[in-house]
Order: sequence, then structure tokens, then C-alpha cells
Amino acid sequence: MRNEVVVAAAVTTAAAVVGVALLLRHWRQRSERRLRHAQRILRNFARRCATPAAKLWHVADELAAEMEAGLSSGERGGNLRMLVSYAAPLPTGEEKGTYYGINLRATNFVIVRATLDGKNEPLNQLLKQEVPIPPSLMADAESSKELCDLIAFELAKFISVHSESTDNNKGETVKRSKLGFTVSSFPVDHQAPPSAAIAIKWTNLPFNDAARKELATEVNQALEKLGLDYLRVSEVVNDTIGDLAGGRYYSKESVAAVTLGIGGTDIAYIECPQQISSPVKDSSKSNETVINMQWGNFSSSHLPLTEYDTSLDAESIDPGARIFEKLISGMYLGEIVRRVLLKMAHEAALFGDSVPPKLTIPYLLRSPDMAAMHQDTSEDYEVVQEKLNEIFDINNSTPMVREIVTEICDVVAERGARLVGAGIVGSVKKMGRIENRKSVIIVEGGMYERYRIYRNYVQSSVWEMVGNEFSDNVMIHHCHGGSGAGSVFLAASQTAHS
Repeated sequence: MRNEVVVAAAVTTAAAVVGVALLLRHWRQRSERRLRHAQRILRNFARRCATPAAKLWHVADELAAEMEAGLSSGERGGNLRMLVSYAAPLPTGEEKGTYYGINLRATNFVIVRATLDGKNEPLNQLLKQEVPIPPSLMADAESSKELCDLIAFELAKFISVHSESTDNNKGETVKRSKLGFTVSSFPVDHQAPPSAAIAIKWTNLPFNDAARKELATEVNQALEKLGLDYLRVSEVVNDTIGDLAGGRYYSKESVAAVTLGIGGTDIAYIECPQQISSPVKDSSKSNETVINMQWGNFSSSHLPLTEYDTSLDAESIDPGARIFEKLISGMYLGEIVRRVLLKMAHEAALFGDSVPPKLTIPYLLRSPDMAAMHQDTSEDYEVVQEKLNEIFDINNSTPMVREIVTEICDVVAERGARLVGAGIVGSVKKMGRIENRKSVIIVEGGMYERYRIYRNYVQSSVWEMVGNEFSDNVMIHHCHGGSGAGSVFLAASQTAHS
């Protein structure tokens, strides 16, 4: 009897082991099927996002044609807003002295001070101070005078604290000079509170002549009240133009500047006034005019759009607009990655049987986090796991799943960066400089500065398009002094030619 019990127990145990083995095998097979399905989604997405050189040239050619049409027709309502944004002389590299600048952003402003030693010497004694704009001012679209008072007050404090900045190296008091004033193109923040009224009001400030003049007048009045009448704002311009001014200080071959920020993107380039159909105010001061074309508005049938881009655009606050920006800007890249992950979670159960609730929240994945996951070099993608857990509360991913996440990031980043390269080449082509003249393109912004792989893709796409023969004719340089420093270069040039 005892032997029979032992045998029965052994049979039961063996059956249980077999059952567990079958369940484990079934689970593995199901996991493999899900993983294969996710990989099929990834391959299809990568195929739709492909940007071979031929496609990039189609994009570049169409961009150049639209630039030409916009300038010759005089119309400013097309995809590209070919706006005459600055007609005063740009720096020559000979400017000397201590100068101040203000860079106004969506939620803060930056006070900049630097000394220029001329003859293309680097910026000396560069100082910056970021000042937040109080919520009370942000909530009031009519509070521009109060904001200008705040800017003047903080500038006065800044000068007082850094009293040596009011003296040249020779101990001479700074003479009456211009205050460089640049305004960032405020991106549409999809998670910003609706109370940010002043940011909404100034979204297009750099392209509104009347608003720019009003702001300059109010800043000057505020400066006068505080005894800073030796500083005057003569012109308010887009910060991309400030970057171009900085590039021109160091090289006469700097002909364009591109902003590739976490929030938005823009481009400004130098055009001959004769190419512009509408008259250029104060064109007698310079034989060069800076055009801001807001290339985020560019659209083309050659752009590699996917279902994720289509849905993102349809659900945005400006459907059908800013298509190029939605493919290349840091504001949108993380959102595209999230949408692909969400589809994989629904159709391939990438993160388990249920879809993580936070994965359904739009714009929760920001481009800095996307960059961190993309550039994770650890053996089992520990950074990817940390970010998935931190952002989406996903804490059970496998190394293979995390590898898929990095591959999605790579597809999105490569497509966006290579399209930027096509835009740069198209702009240089419009200027007629690819084959016979060297062109330096200044690039500024967090996407370019801190996203190494994205930056490499931008550069490699330009080299691939122009080929070895003309690779030295299109050079990409990083902005000197970083964000906001362009206001100082503008102050120096405006003072020298006033």
C-alpha cells in the first residue's frame, strides 16, 4: 500500500512538472509571438520613415523652389513665410567693447553681458542670468509694460552686482550703446496651463513689426526711469537672427542660422535685397538682408509621413500646419515615439496583458528623456528601464523590449535629423553656394547640443547629400556662446553702425 502511495505521488508530481513545463512553453511561445509582432510594427514604421539621399534631395529641391517663389512673388501667406526680419549691418568681427543683451523666452528672460575684443577673438567675460517671469505677469496678456519694468529692474541689479562690467579693460566708462534684444519663437506647449496668456500673445512677436516696435519703446521707457538711458533697444529680433549675427562675427562665410531647440525650430539666412520683391526698409545701410522663413511651416509630398504623424497632426491644436516642424522638432519627437509604443502595447502586448495607463497620455514623453533612452549604452538598457518606470510606471520590461524602445527612438531621431540636413542643403542651394562658395551654417538649441546621435545624423545627412566633392562648401558650426549670446553680437553691431 505504501509503495502504491509513493508511486501515485510520483505520478502526480511528474504530471505537475509536465504541466508547469507546458505552461512555461506556452508563455514563452506567446511572448515570442508578441515580440515578433512588435518587431513587424517596428520594421514597417522604419520603412515608412526611410530617408534615402534621393528623397532628401526631393525635399531640398522643393524647399529651395518654395523659397524662391516666396521671395519673387512678394506673397507672405504660403507655407514659407519669407519675412524680411533684419536689414541693418551684421557684425564684421572688428567690434570691441562690453555689451549687454536680453533674450526673452516663453516663461523667462536671460540677461547677457560679454566683452568683445575684435579681430574675431572669442567672447570674453561672458555672464548670463536667467530670470523667471512671475505667474501674475504670465496670466495677463496686457502686462507687457510691467514685464518691461521687470526687465529693466533686473538689468539694473545685474549691472550693479557685476559693476566691473560697466568698465572697459582700460577703466573707461561704457559709452552709450545699444541693448541687444532677441525673442525666442515660443513653441506651442501642449501641457502649458491656459493662463500663459502673454506667451500666447507673443508667439509670433519676432514676426510682427508693430508689436516689436511697441516692445522696444516700452523697454526704453523702463530703462530711462531707472537711469539706464545709456542703453537703448533699437530693434527686437528673433533669437535665430542673433545666432546668425554671432556666426558672422567669427566668419564672413556664415550665411544662415538654425535653431533646433527642445521646444521648436527655426531658420534665418542672408539674402541679397535685389532678390526680394517688396522694398526693404533701411536697405541703404547694408547690402544684405536677413530673411526668416519659419521653415516649420514647410510641407511637401516627399516628406516621409506615417500613420503616427497623421494622427498627431489631426489631434494637434493646429492640424494641417507646421508639418515640417512636427517631424523634426524636439517638441514632437518624443510624442511620436510614445504613439508607436502605444500601438505596440495595444496590438503586441509589448508591456504585458494590459496597456500602461500613463502610456496613453499625450506628450508625456519629452525629447530629453527620449535622448537618454536612445543613447543608453549599458548592457541591459538600464537607463531605458529607469525612464520607462519613471515616465510610464512600466517596471517589468525585458532587455529585448527595451532594445525595441531604443530602436524606435533611433528611427524617429534619424528621420527628423536627416530632414533637417535636407532643409539646410535646400537653403544653401537657394543661395547658389553649394558648388562654388563655402557656407557656414550656425546651429543652436538643446536638440543639437545635448542629443549627440541626433546631431551626428544632421551632419552625416548633409555630407551624404553634397558628396565629397562639395563637403567643404557646407559647414555646420555650433553657436558661439550658447543660447541668448546672439543679443550681445547684435548690440555690438548696432552700436558700431549707429
